[in-house]
Amino acid sequence: MDLAVTIRTGGRFATIVPKVWRVKCSVSVSSDNSTAAGFRERPWKIADARLVLEDGSIWKAKSFGATGTQVGEVVFNTSMTGYQEILTDPSYAGQFVLMTNPHIGNTGVNLDDEESRQCFLAGLVIRNLSISTSNWRCAETLGDYLAQRNIMGIYDVDTRAITRRLREDGSLIGVLSTEESKSDEQLLEMSRSWDIVGVDLISGVSCRSPYEWVDKTKDDWDFNTNGRHGGRYHVVAYDFGIKQNILQRLASYGCKLTVVPSTWPASEALKMKPDGILFSNGPGDPSAVPYAVETVKALLGKVPIFGICMGHQLLGQALGGRTFKMKFGHHGGNHPVRNLRSGRVEISSQNHNYAVDPASLPDGVEVTHINLNDGSCAGLAFPAKNIMSLQYHPEASPGPHDSDQVFREFVELMKQVKGNA
Repeated sequence: MDLAVTIRTGGRFATIVPKVWRVKCSVSVSSDNSTAAGFRERPWKIADARLVLEDGSIWKAKSFGATGTQVGEVVFNTSMTGYQEILTDPSYAGQFVLMTNPHIGNTGVNLDDEESRQCFLAGLVIRNLSISTSNWRCAETLGDYLAQRNIMGIYDVDTRAITRRLREDGSLIGVLSTEESKSDEQLLEMSRSWDIVGVDLISGVSCRSPYEWVDKTKDDWDFNTNGRHGGRYHVVAYDFGIKQNILQRLASYGCKLTVVPSTWPASEALKMKPDGILFSNGPGDPSAVPYAVETVKALLGKVPIFGICMGHQLLGQALGGRTFKMKFGHHGGNHPVRNLRSGRVEISSQNHNYAVDPASLPDGVEVTHINLNDGSCAGLAFPAKNIMSLQYHPEASPGPHDSDQVFREFVELMKQVKGNA
């Protein structure tokens, strides 16, 4: 039946009969074959994943990469670029990395930017997943890359709200799941029954046997060629989760490199007759690896030592100091650090949840760098034993490169000690 509307215009009445458009459907929606005709298909992906945090909050999202259920510690990273280096940084073992930069995946992934042999992080949390890639080095999409490596990822989640929660409450344990069979209560119980503190994560990322490293930074990407040394200084690098770019930078500064496992005895390292020892970055709690602290103690004062990130924390403990877990750690490529010796401020790349308590250090140990965001210890030196260390990453790939000169300083220290021998 058509609907008629009568309205008054001036002194007259007029009747308007609206047109009725009828659309005939060619397939009965009541038919069991309606799904085959596409009535339940959508041109967009719907939420099929959940991130359940230990505080009871539940975040619905869309999945990419691998599927399943995974538990980990949620941390946020403020880097604008370099997500592939983050994915392959062994220091993220056991953690979900939430990127605060909202747009991820637009450059895809390539074969040149890997920092280790595999992805060690538990999962990736992002706001927006790029639907296309645009980079001349791109070899595959981010989603395909993660799926092949069995790494879970989620997107279309409010990363800003989660970041604020982490800043206010500290790092939280979470469970990421695409399995509908698991209830929210089950996932919450998983998050509250798992802990990352006190877990030895280094043994899972370290190499199994010694090997030589020879690759330098490629000429196209080498940004600092000043002050290089022709001499070959032999450095034994302890692999606590070492990033390949650290090795490339040392090789570019003229070092011969032998990489050894985290459990390599100090006596065996000294038999290799090194000019210096490097203690690398690595994941987790330094207090969970007392065997590494004992190795560091056995090497103090024997040859020049350089510690980076986890290596810095292990040196702090070996020298008699204490380490503590930070509220939400430092993760990103934009942390300002002051060099207390020169007064120079460097923008640094950082990734750590633990720090050295400078008040616990003995006399003779000097704090050389501080993080300007919170005043935490970012560097140490013990001149009497030819020790230097940084809490952050001087090799920073893709950047910043403000701290690259520290590799030259380590080479100069080895040169000085070798010359005085």
